[in-house]
Amino acid sequence: MAGSFTDYLEDKILKHVFTNTAYTSPTTVYVGLFTAAPTDAGGGTEITGNGYTRKSAAFTVSGTGTLAANTSAIEFDAATGSWGTVVAMAVFDASTTGNMLAWADLTTSKTIATGDVLRIPATSLAITLS
Repeated sequence: MAGSFTDYLEDKILKHVFTNTAYTSPTTVYVGLFTAAPTDAGGGTEITGNGYTRKSAAFTVSGTGTLAANTSAIEFDAATGSWGTVVAMAVFDASTTGNMLAWADLTTSKTIATGDVLRIPATSLAITLS
């Protein structure tokens, strides 16, 4: 999955670099799942209920500094009811609400039924700058 920065994060980075406006990166980032994909402007439909919560994730930057990928698997708790069909995911600066930093469409959508566990393997969530 390759994703992109949101308008929110692009604004923070541009101001940080070009106008000396401080931006403090979050100490922890969280991955959320969507049944309707967000855009760079935000939006989308994040899953709610049935045992769903965002999960913390760690990333590493590799190569020439243009790729960030999750360092270990991200595993969501077993669904206690249907979550619907997951089509996208996003990275946030908080476990609830907060700001969306980046997002990505799933390579293949996945329907989550009661008892299912969604797992994102290490290095499978990649955010790129181009």
